[in-house]
Parts: sequence; structure tokens; C-alpha cells
Amino acid sequence: MNTTELLESYYEGFARKEGWETVISDDFKFVGGDMMDRTPVTGKGGYIEVIRRFSKLFTSMKVKKMIVNGDSAFVLAGYGYVFPGNKKIKGDVAELWEVRQGKLDSLTIYFDTLTFHRLTGK
Repeated sequence: MNTTELLESYYEGFARKEGWETVISDDFKFVGGDMMDRTPVTGKGGYIEVIRRFSKLFTSMKVKKMIVNGDSAFVLAGYGYVFPGNKKIKGDVAELWEVRQGKLDSLTIYFDTLTFHRLTGK
């Protein structure tokens, strides 16, 4: 699969909350859960755990924009969230991807961490 096909497969599964893992590399690198700590979560299993926790908060996901340049891509994704106390918001996440050897190999995300932390209490 090329970069666009990998991302389409990932986001189709991600929106359903299943099947997205098949296009992730075994040594996947994720940066973005904490904007103050840029240490990557490494390994497919580590990323699956991050998403398992995140999946409890998001109720919808839509790719708003995708720009692919060879093995690199930018995706602007819109998420619907439900936070503790039933507080519902929508927010955008800038997602920067790298592909290596036919798999999604790394992801760095940027989002409104202040609002997210205020609503989760973490």
C-alpha cells in the first residue's frame, strides 16, 4: 500500500475503533500525548495502549484534510469527545505521519492540551 492507502485504512478502522492496528509498524513511534514531554512512546503495543485509553473519550472522528508527500503526510482530523461530567466538545488534531517499509512508522500530534487536561483532570 502507498501512504494514502495506509492512512485511509488506518482512519477507517480508527473511526470504527477496530482494525486500525494492521497498518502500524512493530517499532512504531508516537509523540504527542503530553506536549511538555516529547519522549516518544515506542512499539506497536505501547501505541495500542495509548489508543485504548483515548478511545474512551472520542465518539467520532473525521479526516478534514490530508496532504501526502511521498512517505510523509499531514492529516487534520476532527474529533468529537465526551469528557467526565458528560462535557461534549469537538476539537481538531494536527497529525504528522511517516511511513517506512510499507507501514505507518511514526506519528506526532498537536492539539489543545490545556482544554484537554482541564476536562480530564489529568
